[in-house]
Amino acid sequence: MTGVDEGAVTGESDEILTRVVDGVGYITLNRPKAINSLNQTMVDLLSTVLIRWARDDAVRAVVLTGAGERGLCAGGDVVALYHSARKDGVDARRFWRDEYLMNGLIGRFAKPYVAVMDGIVMGGGVGVSAHANTRVVTDASKVAMPEVGIGFIPDVGGMYLLSRAPGKLGLHAALTGAPFNGADAIALGFADHYVPHTELDAFTTAVATNGVEGALARHATEPPPSELAAQREWIDECYSADSVIDIVAALRGHRAGPANEAADLISTRSPIALSVTFEAARRAADLETLEDVLVQDYRVSSASSRSHDFVEGIRAQLVDKDRNPKWSPASLAEVTVADVAAYFAPVDDDLQF
Repeated sequence: MTGVDEGAVTGESDEILTRVVDGVGYITLNRPKAINSLNQTMVDLLSTVLIRWARDDAVRAVVLTGAGERGLCAGGDVVALYHSARKDGVDARRFWRDEYLMNGLIGRFAKPYVAVMDGIVMGGGVGVSAHANTRVVTDASKVAMPEVGIGFIPDVGGMYLLSRAPGKLGLHAALTGAPFNGADAIALGFADHYVPHTELDAFTTAVATNGVEGALARHATEPPPSELAAQREWIDECYSADSVIDIVAALRGHRAGPANEAADLISTRSPIALSVTFEAARRAADLETLEDVLVQDYRVSSASSRSHDFVEGIRAQLVDKDRNPKWSPASLAEVTVADVAAYFAPVDDDLQF
């Protein structure tokens, strides 16, 4: 094997590590203490590397992994977004804009792009992995779009996938924000292949020696049955209601214990975030491309940066950590049609792909 260790990209940061081995570009998200949560520097550098490697004939495939034992990526650095939103939101909107442009780049990356979705893969972690053309989960994968728990709305193009999941599984995942395992991720359309956690080092090495298909043939296995897909009967029934209020009522009235648990979980989430998420899923189902959904995401996120619940949700969960957010509006019944519609208004700097 021959390799070139590029190290920290451009020498500016050790938070994105790269190396090229036998024509395969390896990228490591390297903030293990923060479960590799993305910041502006990481987004900028990751975009730079992908653009360069897309044009480099010496790089025939890309492999993305996360440093440490906890996961690929826990999302964006939401505490930094919190401080920006409390100030003027400029840095938060810049981060989202650049992140979503990067998500679009990943979605149309022409070379094999292997995303190793091991451990925790949430929010922004989904954005750098689930739009790849080769998505690998493991028995340790814990995937989620948990944004409604901090007064935010699933973004990074996640709604493109959630709105296209079988039946109402995606809406269930979006409104509860609950994590799902590797087999569930495949069932939902977030991943393609299942490689045991213990095989990952051998698998990523084999991409350079045997190619992507050869590595998958040697190390991928049949996933276990999806526990989430097995519950489609009550999920499809309850989440077919016409509003979040009606969904919660249907869940509470259902005989299935997990349905009642889902209702309890949804009831802890931000009412405005839930209502906007429901509408975003409905709209995303009618949008043709990932880029179209990312344009919607940027509008919604821009509105979120000015909202009470985004700041309050992060405060309660991650800053003061009292786990007792005071949502406004305080209930689903108080959220108006106009409140929801305002999140989808065009912005002056709409995304352009």
